[in-house]
Amino acid sequence: MYKDGNLVNEKNKKVMDVAGYKDKQHNNIGVYRRHNKLNQQFDLIYVDEMPDPPRKGELNSDFNFFVERPFYVVSGLDRGRYLDILGRNMVIKTPNGRNTQLWWFDQKTKTIKNW
Repeated sequence: MYKDGNLVNEKNKKVMDVAGYKDKQHNNIGVYRRHNKLNQQFDLIYVDEMPDPPRKGELNSDFNFFVERPFYVVSGLDRGRYLDILGRNMVIKTPNGRNTQLWWFDQKTKTIKNW
């Protein structure tokens, strides 16, 4: 049975549980007594109700980024320096118009990438 975000075995009243509360690739799923923490919460999304993923230029509301739309990351410090790549390090620098200060959200991998 699905009740209040839990998948419940009506016979023993235990619920589906992500083992050890660890959100990692290939982690086991088991059954456990209900404590209702996030590792026991699941959403059901029916295939015919599944929304299409955002396309280039559209907002991904789960991550709050526009897909493949370039942006700068500006420091909240007084000088408003931009996030930049310097060798293998991420730093803040004065705006300089280089691509090392330009970023974009990759919808496929759900990551921010340097331009």
